[in-house]
Amino acid sequence: MSGAEEPGAPVGRRLVLGLAGLGVAGVLGGATASRKLSEWLAPAELRDPTGLLATLPLGPAFRFYSVTGSVDEVSAADYRLSVGGLVAVPATYGFDDLRALPQTSFSSDFHCVTGWTVPGVAWTGVPLRELLDLARPAAQATAVRFRSFDGTYTESLPLPVARHERTVVALGMLGGAVSHAHGGPVRMYVDGQYGYKSTKWLSAVELTEDEVPGYWEHRGYAVDGTVRA
Repeated sequence: MSGAEEPGAPVGRRLVLGLAGLGVAGVLGGATASRKLSEWLAPAELRDPTGLLATLPLGPAFRFYSVTGSVDEVSAADYRLSVGGLVAVPATYGFDDLRALPQTSFSSDFHCVTGWTVPGVAWTGVPLRELLDLARPAAQATAVRFRSFDGTYTESLPLPVARHERTVVALGMLGGAVSHAHGGPVRMYVDGQYGYKSTKWLSAVELTEDEVPGYWEHRGYAVDGTVRA
């Protein structure tokens, strides 16, 4: 995510005040106040060099995070998604191409493996299985790998999870378009999996012979991101 602060830089006054306000909102104000404050903070301070956002009691609000610290924004008009790998029909889709495909909408909780949850998030998008059917995966393909246009992040899913009806290439969330801060204009959402499985700033979908560990799996996270009760 883009932001003004560099790694190791002093924490900006707005970030400090925002963190304090978010903590109070999470404790006292409930979902509405916390979400409003997180939306106020996100556009100007998309990076958290302190790591405090992951630890404060912010309530049911998204924390904004990128493993690269900065991600160039891509407009819907310039957006491209490639689908390839072990497929018979590789393709590239623009935003309007994706919007013309069958869509699904539902609400589901977003769970981060670090312990916070945003309940009842509204999602709209293309079921990933629609793109997989169009691509015609090869017989030896058993998994799907995802790439982000941040140039660093990757993730993967076994093919049965990738084909689940609530594994979606998301074009909308929270009642509007997927913002850049939330990983837009297009991101993944994988229902029933922790958030690290839902790749932000999605740029590529690749069919693979085996499930390839992603960014966080190389740093100790489980390859199976299923949310546990």
